[in-house]
Amino acid sequence: MLTPSLFSLNSLPFLGDFETRSISAENPDGSRGGGARVIPTGGPAHDLGVSWKARPFITLEPMSSIILADIQGSGMIQHIWITCDSKLYRDCVLRIIWDDEPMPSIEVPLGDFFANGHGLRYNVNSLPITVNPAGAFNSYWPMPFYRSAKITLENQRAEDDFFKDFFYQITYALGKMPPDMAHFHAQYRHSLTRRDHPEHVILADVQGDGQYVGTHIDWTQLSDGWWGEGEVKFYIDGDEGYPTICGTGTEDYFGGAWGFNNEIFSTPFSGRPLWDREAGKVPKHGLYRWHIPDPIRFKHDLKVTVQTLGWWPGPRYQPLADEIASVAYWYQREPHIAFPTLPSRDSRLPR
Repeated sequence: MLTPSLFSLNSLPFLGDFETRSISAENPDGSRGGGARVIPTGGPAHDLGVSWKARPFITLEPMSSIILADIQGSGMIQHIWITCDSKLYRDCVLRIIWDDEPMPSIEVPLGDFFANGHGLRYNVNSLPITVNPAGAFNSYWPMPFYRSAKITLENQRAEDDFFKDFFYQITYALGKMPPDMAHFHAQYRHSLTRRDHPEHVILADVQGDGQYVGTHIDWTQLSDGWWGEGEVKFYIDGDEGYPTICGTGTEDYFGGAWGFNNEIFSTPFSGRPLWDREAGKVPKHGLYRWHIPDPIRFKHDLKVTVQTLGWWPGPRYQPLADEIASVAYWYQREPHIAFPTLPSRDSRLPR
């Protein structure tokens, strides 16, 4: 039986009845012995012949969708690596469907899934997600499946003014999975908060049995000054007016304190790897918090929110009208409730 353990070094000596496979442009279906079979008819590998890096990438056409992986059987995706032009980060939508469900369990703009928000490229040095120089996306979230896994990418960009080269590699193990594994989910939301109700909904309408494992937020300030007094709240299993888990401030939830001391940081479980205050532009922040040692468990339902609060002189809390995009990451047993309609490409474009 395939062990679900991914982050424990102690699991590495234990062998199991499973096979490692990998899908890339050089082996599109991950078949045994199926890699590096393209016969070069030109380009850098022309003089070398077959098996010499003849198809290291694919071409993304404008306004098109492609299937990156269509895996049959039982197993677990263990690593996803992708790199492409940063203009595609908000224009391309990553979707993953588990076990032939009618709707995706993951539906997130490409860059945001890898904690690169605002359509910008910056390094992330965390445990489940790393973004390495220069724009190398890596996901190590364990993603089990029982019958199938289908990964698609939709390019919603109509313009044809970017580098078309799209590189990817998806590594997975095929083998019998334990019967009680939950499926990985990720959902993108976007809002412009209101002063009369300064709150962004990170996740809502989740029903079932599962655990919440991470938050990524892109925060765009529409006014100057401090922005992070708002609390992150978890409404669990029937909570209505009042949450069971209530933090003490935005920077506190993301593992910092005292306004982050105007610093950026990136650690295994939390970080603010982006703080962009370029002259003439609105301030932008990129933040993440992974609940790997401390997942938020729920039995029936879950809602997650963050307030947007700054300071009036006085001091008094100032409600803020800020622009926020977020990705919620969680595991739950299928089936899941249908996601809200993904915000349009125009609404996702960086300010």
